[in-house]
Order: sequence, then C-alpha cells, then structure tokens
Amino acid sequence: MSSASPATAVSDSGSAPEAASAPAPGKAPAPTEAELLDFVRRTAADAELIASLPLDPEGRTWLRLNGPGGSEAWIIGWPPGTGTGWHDHGGSYGALATAGGRLTEQSLAARLPTEGWKTLELADGVDRERQLPAGSGRAFGPHHVHQVLNETEEEHAVSVHAYYPPLPLMRRYSRTGGLLRLEQVERPGEWE
Repeated sequence: MSSASPATAVSDSGSAPEAASAPAPGKAPAPTEAELLDFVRRTAADAELIASLPLDPEGRTWLRLNGPGGSEAWIIGWPPGTGTGWHDHGGSYGALATAGGRLTEQSLAARLPTEGWKTLELADGVDRERQLPAGSGRAFGPHHVHQVLNETEEEHAVSVHAYYPPLPLMRRYSRTGGLLRLEQVERPGEWE
C-alpha cells in the first residue's frame, strides 16, 4: 500500500495538477520538520508509487500528493541536466528525499530578509553543497534558499518533497558571484 495518495501527474509542458485536499482546519496538528522528513523518506522508498511517475526526457515531471497534517507533497522527475534555479519556499518549511538517481543541492547558510530588497551581496562562506544520492534526504527551515540539480548526463533522478504550510509563494533568484538578485515572485498555479 502507498504511503501517500496521488492526485495528478503532469510534465513541464502539461497542464496544471489539481490541488490535493487538505484536512479541515483544526483536524490535524501541523507536521514538524522531522515528520516531513520521515514522510518523504518513506514515500521515496515506495517503489510502486515512485514508478507511477511518468518520466520525460525533455523536462521535469511531477505528481502531487497529500502530505501529513495538511502539508503538500510532490514526487518530481529530473531528466539529466535539469534544475530548479535559486529559490525559497515563501516561509514554508519542508523536506526532500532522493528516490532514484543523484541530486545536488546548493544552498545558502544565511538567513535572508524576505522583503525590502532586490539585490543582496552575500558574505563569504555562505555557500553549501550537498550530494543527495538515492535514499538520502534532508529537512529545512522556513528561510531556506537553495537550488536542486541533476548534474548527471545520462540518468534521471526522482525525488519527493513536502512543505508546510502548503507553498504560499516561491521567490526566484539569479546569482552572479556574490550577488543574489530577486527576479520573480510566483504564486500557486504559476509553477504548476
């Protein structure tokens, strides 16, 4: 039996998935970062569910899931050479786990202001890089800024992500050396 119930699968060029229903307010306590990490790890280990994600050689594909405690979750397929670009999760905390292949996460070990700036000069030593082979995962807080990449040339990667509260927005950034620039703020429906 699956550890999560799928809603809809789509690709970068497909239609938007339908929203997964959340429990009624007051019915379930908010999940902790540790609970989200446990969920993404268990889901990543569910071979049948992971295999239900259609893979596209040209673009990322995804399947939306109902996460624990009203969180939103996604299984994401990463063709070789794809990535997210620098972004945050609009104040949501979360977790990710690699189900297949290998991903690289580049992140900033700095708490950035969420408003009132367009360009920031980053201090030396804030860059972090982590390899996420199949079976590995990590949780992150609400101020996490990162990019996730499949740097391989031949192998698809698949990962599971969960966020709480469900993503209210995502801020997209560009980076040139030590300068980080806010480029776009996306709302739900704009990235789906």
